[in-house]
Amino acid sequence: MKKLHHALRLFILSVIDFFYKPFKKFIPLQTFRYAAAGGANTVFDIALFSVAYNFIFKKQNIDIGHLTMSPHIASLVFAFCFSLPSGFYLNRYVVFQQSGLRRRSQLIRYLIVVFFCIIFNYLLLKLFVDYFGFYPTPSKALTTALVIIFSYSSQTYFFFKTKTTD
Repeated sequence: MKKLHHALRLFILSVIDFFYKPFKKFIPLQTFRYAAAGGANTVFDIALFSVAYNFIFKKQNIDIGHLTMSPHIASLVFAFCFSLPSGFYLNRYVVFQQSGLRRRSQLIRYLIVVFFCIIFNYLLLKLFVDYFGFYPTPSKALTTALVIIFSYSSQTYFFFKTKTTD
């Protein structure tokens, strides 16, 4: 398993770093890696959301006991189950490699930021779809764009910050 992890990490880094060369003068490597890894995970998340909304939940409300979940919220939860672990992996092993924090500490901090991002996603999706009447998939893309600013700032300056030594 360690060999697979190491090979996957090196492959992802080599692909991202290959595309970094033209941007070297304009953007730091870590920021580029964050944008590339986060962008890939975001596309993954939106694709999962769209597939779940259109094909799994078929644009129908989901009845779970006494709870009825709208298809766009059910799709948000579905996509989250896959994009959470892939996002953590990319942040820990590709973007913020120099962090001296232990994996458990990073995971707890990552889950905190993700919790806030999920709340923002939920509230914005409800606003765009239920109140403004926008289509769900473009609403998810717009919501994601708005949440990225919070996510990047919190992960860079708190959740994956480099541990300083005295």
